[in-house]
Amino acid sequence: MDGIPVDVFGRPMGALRISLTDRCNLRCRYCMPEEEYAWLPREDLLTFEEIERLTEAFVSLGVDKVRLTGGEPLLRRGLPELVRRLAGLPGVKDLAMTTNGVLLAKHAEQLREAGLHRLTISLDTLRPERFSALTRRGTHPDVLAGINAAVATGLTDLKIDTVVMRGFNEDELVDLIEFGKNMSAEVRFIEYMDVGGATGWTPEKVFSRKEILETLAQEYGPAEELRKTDAAPADRFVLPDGTVFGIISSTTQPFCATCDRSRLTADGMWLRCLYAMTGTDLRTPLRDGASLDDLRDLITGIWQQRRDRGAVERIGQRARGQVFVSLENLKRDPHLEMHTRGG
Repeated sequence: MDGIPVDVFGRPMGALRISLTDRCNLRCRYCMPEEEYAWLPREDLLTFEEIERLTEAFVSLGVDKVRLTGGEPLLRRGLPELVRRLAGLPGVKDLAMTTNGVLLAKHAEQLREAGLHRLTISLDTLRPERFSALTRRGTHPDVLAGINAAVATGLTDLKIDTVVMRGFNEDELVDLIEFGKNMSAEVRFIEYMDVGGATGWTPEKVFSRKEILETLAQEYGPAEELRKTDAAPADRFVLPDGTVFGIISSTTQPFCATCDRSRLTADGMWLRCLYAMTGTDLRTPLRDGASLDDLRDLITGIWQQRRDRGAVERIGQRARGQVFVSLENLKRDPHLEMHTRGG
């Protein structure tokens, strides 16, 4: 099979996000507003061998960027072994992981030794009381310890992701930039998104890309946008002092036209868009004995039919008052929630 598959809009298949578990040790109000959910049955979760097999199929079609997500991926036992397996696949040029950092101090050294290339840590506030209010957990010191451990271990190209919410943490943008400098980490500010069951979302709480840039300009002077060289979701900017940061503005300025990412849930559901309501079950054909060529053909055929432009379509849905997935539907189908599909 020649060439990387492209969809109906000419978008190549480029990056794969793999959720390792739907469980999480935080309850962030923008991601998991409820304490309990309809969890994926444990027997349905892909084994490390199955994850490796599916990743091999995607990589053989041209995917070269793989990111491990959750839920919280560090809750998956034996994670360094999976990292070793995936890092060893020919064609995987970039193996990254997104974590909330709570357990990172215990695992940073093993992950680096296993071959993890890059790490992104979620940190929405530097203030412990705000962290507790947002996550309903008191583990802020553990997250900071995890970041320090990643730096000490030598995990380079460290990124810190911050969801910016008006009335909560928009007054910490400068503090977070300075924290990133001290950690040699690139901060990426994310507009608050109305995804899954984010029942606390309102348009008024969105602190936009424009406002983020204006806020930082008051402290540092105007930022210059860097030329984009890939299909990554963040637009990158450089401050007058040379500090680079990113903004993911999928709420006000969707980037669907260049999106090359898809997501594999922990139980093998393949989603071609963060906002998708349905996906393709890859676990069943895999367990039924599908060969590598069978999987390649299945993946290629589906990607070539891809029409997803979820963030753009969401703008119209907001205008019609169709925003949230109801809690009833979330409990009926756990694949609809962000902690299952990997954000």
